[in-house]
Amino acid sequence: MRFKGKKQLKSETADAKTIEIVESKLAKVIRTTKDSLYEDDDIFLKNMVTNNLNDDDINRYRYWEWPQGVALLGFWKLYENTNDKRYFDIITNYYDQQFKIGLPSKNINTTAPMLTMAYLYEHTKDNKYKEICIEWANWLVEKLPKTEELGFQHLTSDTLNENELWVDTLFMAALFLAKMGMVLDCKKWVEAAKYQFLVHSKYLTERKSGLWYHGWTFNGNHNFTEALWGRGNCWITIAIPEFLSIVECEEAIKEYLGQSLKRQVDALEKYQDSSGMWHTIIDDAESYLEASATCGFGYGILKAVDIGIIDPKYKKCAYRAIEPILDCIDEDGYVNQVSYGTPMGRDSIQHYKDIEIKKMPYGQAIAILFLIEVLKDSTSTNNKP
Repeated sequence: MRFKGKKQLKSETADAKTIEIVESKLAKVIRTTKDSLYEDDDIFLKNMVTNNLNDDDINRYRYWEWPQGVALLGFWKLYENTNDKRYFDIITNYYDQQFKIGLPSKNINTTAPMLTMAYLYEHTKDNKYKEICIEWANWLVEKLPKTEELGFQHLTSDTLNENELWVDTLFMAALFLAKMGMVLDCKKWVEAAKYQFLVHSKYLTERKSGLWYHGWTFNGNHNFTEALWGRGNCWITIAIPEFLSIVECEEAIKEYLGQSLKRQVDALEKYQDSSGMWHTIIDDAESYLEASATCGFGYGILKAVDIGIIDPKYKKCAYRAIEPILDCIDEDGYVNQVSYGTPMGRDSIQHYKDIEIKKMPYGQAIAILFLIEVLKDSTSTNNKP
């Protein structure tokens, strides 16, 4: 795989043999991720038969939900870093097919595929993407139900989640809003995205450790089971450096978010398993090791170092995750040890431990993000650990 601006391999990061394995495994993951864009999630579809909140055509949700949104971002990052038109075509063909079917009703999770569309519009200036992005961005600001203190209520395809903030929302919706705000120079959208990062951090940060809770409800004012859920935390590790790469924030907000991320990464370093992975409940060594969270942490840490918001010393933490993640990728390119979609644990933390392990598009995609960043870091002359 040829990266734009590829430099001589650094000896301070991964050795040449490891990089060769990373490149080989990444190629396999890419092939299976392309197919996974169009794989049915039978559990989700069966649930939608009775719980579709808008009672619209279920086929519209079939391949347009948050797992596809994460996968599309993976392909966009591949295109951005390699300029290989194959990845561009995967994205445009996907949108063309979904436009023919029709898009589903708007909610937080169905907004996830819009982030890559925002990048695509910026790149192509094609009005068919612009018009849809404007429609969805306006909906987020004007019509999405808000919690107390004007947070984005985590409305999904099957659940209202009234007055609830979820840790997933910043990645699934706020990044898109920020990106379109910057592309179209819409200050209202950019400021709304900034505010969501602030209000979510206010209610979801666990103050003792700096990790993030899965959710908060204003109906009772509590953090449910106070679960420090792995993949939920990885959305933050990814979202903060992505957001600060998109938005030219004033120094105070940049510093605030950077310090928030540093505290989270300090805790991640403390709770990292001896294998190099993280548990699905970060501070619970009895919960299973989970690959999508581990990839998200690895990616977010390397990305944050790359843009200069955390110290390069944290790269060692990310690099410890490479070998176990490579071991999780089978010969067909599927990423194993990925937890299935996880609703809010409302009664007990055991809920998270009981989530089944299943091959999913987002597991594939976050592995792509991590392995891309490993290759970028290993062939860069900057940010030595």
